[in-house]
Amino acid sequence: MSFRILVTGGAGFIGSNLCERLSGMAEVEVLRILDNLETGSLKNIEHLLVDQRVEFIPADIRDFGSCRRAAEGMDVIFHEAAIGSVPRSIQDPVFTNECNISGTLNMFVAARENKVKKVVYASSSSVYGDQPDLPKQEKSVGNPLSPYAVSKQVGELYAKVFANLYDLRFIGFRYFNVFGPRQSPLGPYAAVIPIFFREMMQGRSPLIHGNGEQSRDFTYVQNIVDLNLATLYQDHPSSWNRVYNGACGQKTALTELYRMIASLIGFAGKPAYGPQRTGDIQDSLADISAAGNLLAYKPNYSLVEGLQLTYEWYQHHPEFLSQ
Repeated sequence: MSFRILVTGGAGFIGSNLCERLSGMAEVEVLRILDNLETGSLKNIEHLLVDQRVEFIPADIRDFGSCRRAAEGMDVIFHEAAIGSVPRSIQDPVFTNECNISGTLNMFVAARENKVKKVVYASSSSVYGDQPDLPKQEKSVGNPLSPYAVSKQVGELYAKVFANLYDLRFIGFRYFNVFGPRQSPLGPYAAVIPIFFREMMQGRSPLIHGNGEQSRDFTYVQNIVDLNLATLYQDHPSSWNRVYNGACGQKTALTELYRMIASLIGFAGKPAYGPQRTGDIQDSLADISAAGNLLAYKPNYSLVEGLQLTYEWYQHHPEFLSQ
């Protein structure tokens, strides 16, 4: 069995980790990476480009012609390209819409026109919105609390409609607070874990938005890569044309996360606290039983193990904390 694979957003955080694993698989005949480098970096994938099987297309998913050309001859598309961040979407909803809705629609149409066998796309836990129940189960979503959540929910709806109308196979993963190597701590929309590492490793106390009691299901990126790769070998009809939670299945409060990272680094400072951010939910925890039952998914890395590996990576890549 061999695969010709397109990864959109392949120079980004999750995409580059996925591409690295794919490039090490003998079954991968072609690995094509599409990225406009808006939030990704060529540095994340340049070590992969020495492999003749790996192609890089510097293009934008908002351009349909680029999507069509990138999907040509592919067996599988991993659609990771997106503009993330709830705060960024609140600041600029039009840009989020163009990338996450129009761009995703472009890729889905390109997949249909090129008769791509499988499309695996990144959704988000943000689609649960104001649904209060824990753990989050895929069948129950609430009202979206941000334009980003809207954009991801629309992507799921398009996948469902395309599967029904065009006989395509889709799987969507609702990612829960993914972290790990190559996640940038820079800029106003950076995620909490890389920010905590950057600030503490440089001797500063990071800011916690809110009282610190809000909790998240923090998930090491290699767990998410494992989850995506499971789709390559899964052909049972019951596993396809649905969404799954991509998570670890444990929740951790931000104050506890702070203590864990501070202990790992040996940082003695106390956190600073600020106002809670608009659009943030209080608690998040995934039920990962569906992915376990239908995709044989089991997280191989705990939060503690993931934090340790992430810390070691930042230690070996100090330029990533200050670039």
